[in-house]
Amino acid sequence: MRTLNVSLDSRSYPIHIGPSLLAEAALIVPFLPRPQVAVISNTTIAPLYLEKLTAPLLAAGVRVTEIILPDGEVYKNWETLNVIFDALLRERCDRATTLIALGGGVIGDLTGFAAACFQRGLPFIQVPTTLLAQVDSSVGGKTGINHPRGKNMIGAFWQPQLVLADTGTLTTLPDRELSAGLAEVIKYGLIRDGSFLTWCEANVERLMARDAEALTVAIERSCFHKAEVVADDERETASSGGRALLNLGHTFGHAIETGMGYGQWLHGEAVAAGMVVAAELSRRLGWLTAAEVDRVRTLLTRAGLPTEWPATLTVDRALELMAHDKKVIAGQQRLVLLKRLGEAVTWKDAPEADIRAAIESCRG
Repeated sequence: MRTLNVSLDSRSYPIHIGPSLLAEAALIVPFLPRPQVAVISNTTIAPLYLEKLTAPLLAAGVRVTEIILPDGEVYKNWETLNVIFDALLRERCDRATTLIALGGGVIGDLTGFAAACFQRGLPFIQVPTTLLAQVDSSVGGKTGINHPRGKNMIGAFWQPQLVLADTGTLTTLPDRELSAGLAEVIKYGLIRDGSFLTWCEANVERLMARDAEALTVAIERSCFHKAEVVADDERETASSGGRALLNLGHTFGHAIETGMGYGQWLHGEAVAAGMVVAAELSRRLGWLTAAEVDRVRTLLTRAGLPTEWPATLTVDRALELMAHDKKVIAGQQRLVLLKRLGEAVTWKDAPEADIRAAIESCRG
């Protein structure tokens, strides 16, 4: 097991990474205010891993409530959130009940938002079971649900007490989900670690083959970067970029997810296509060469990810959706772009004509 720490003063917490961690109740019990938890999972993950997590907790004397939700981004909404609240009320859960998120990014975001809201705040623990959740969404305290007009528009910052990333869960991850997670891994190399980008290029086939050592390195290095950025800028308020830099490709990607219909594109797939547009826009601003844009596109393709803008999503519709992006301030669009490979910047002065041209040039 490898352990990192997210340093947030009294709200600091560890990230444990390694195989067979689901069964380690001793890693969880010390973080429980009292021996009562509600484990929130979905219909895909629960049959695979719920008992592995709950049996050791029950043996340790912990009372467990199970809440099983439908699977998919389309269910990341108010209705599903109320399913959680109904169960917590039915089971008479209180502020000393710890919520445990067992699943991918949707489950983690829903559980964290429920924890932030129910009785004005419950402790919660992240047990991410997808690569994307293990390297990104489980760390940092961003929680929320989607709105028909924009992804993750309703939510709260609510830090977990613990992140338990069991790498064994990746053995059952569908290939498409694995590739989606690799988009976020590659992102860290693009925005702040050129040597890690080179490592990804040298090891992408090992990652695609689910080599345990390579995956552990990718998860640990990604979490290191995420933890460092979050510790410096927890609520994404830094004027010079800060946590916002983690959103490379996300403004474009969220437009794809919303515009195509939630669940049609996986988050990592949309981010991958968005990162290609961001790289192309960076080239048009004079920061990257055409060869460097091709380097980005080639790596994402090798990782099994889409690199073309969806043909049916018009530029006008994309710009309309991007206007709702959380990085928009006083009506001014701020995009995360690349000054060079390994260095990102937030930029508010990209001409709309260049944004349009970048999207069009990447259209499938």
